[in-house]
Amino acid sequence: MNILTLYFSGTGNTEFIARLFSGEMNARCFSIEADMDFSALIKSSDMIAFCYPVYGSRVPRIMREFAAKYMSDINGKKIVIFVTQMIFSGDGARVFTDMFWDGAVRVVYAEHFNMPNNIGNILIFRKPSEKSVMSKQRKAEAKMKRVCRDIREGITKKRGFSRFSQMLGSLQGKAWQGDSREITPSATSIESKIKSNVRIHEQCNNCGLCVKICPMKNLLRDGTNVISQAGNCIACYRCVNRCPHRAITVWIHLRPRWQYNFKV
Repeated sequence: MNILTLYFSGTGNTEFIARLFSGEMNARCFSIEADMDFSALIKSSDMIAFCYPVYGSRVPRIMREFAAKYMSDINGKKIVIFVTQMIFSGDGARVFTDMFWDGAVRVVYAEHFNMPNNIGNILIFRKPSEKSVMSKQRKAEAKMKRVCRDIREGITKKRGFSRFSQMLGSLQGKAWQGDSREITPSATSIESKIKSNVRIHEQCNNCGLCVKICPMKNLLRDGTNVISQAGNCIACYRCVNRCPHRAITVWIHLRPRWQYNFKV
């Protein structure tokens, strides 16, 4: 079977999961940020695994926009959905299917993976210890082996597709995005407000790393300053976690006490 893995990863957790699956299943694996002919890749694949971190029990906007762009190529395909979450995300995997007409895709497996917290500027979220990171990594590896065994044997499981999961997911999801069937967030949603809510603090030395790594091209260098001009932030926290001077914040403007970047 020709399997394709497509992922978006803000700080490395989801890339780790995508590469685990691809290694087990001998699948081609690409970030959706890569410069590739994705239409040709999708058309030539029998099964596609979509991997993304859950934001507010919803699919990140960058992945929604990707799915919308290649929807005609994805329609009719067998798909696997893997999501990464901090603790629990309700129907974080199921909501991916809301963008498609009923029956347009066949979900053969959906699973949630608990991964380390990557938010270092909200006081209630503690820095993950090296021991906890390694523990979650080992648990993810063991779970992925079971998942791949199921897929090879034709066993279908759909985490997050129950009514209870949908109910719990909607509690966060409506506030975060609005209607999960829409690609563009509602004007009153948290996701919409975050777009232009990036702050560059005085500790910035204009090194330009954030400009280079931003998946949405939301940041640019303006003379001796880095500015957020595009109004296109998705709160992936990549810049927050990678800035060498901890000089960037998104939405909540407390400078991070610690930074996280999973080494794949």
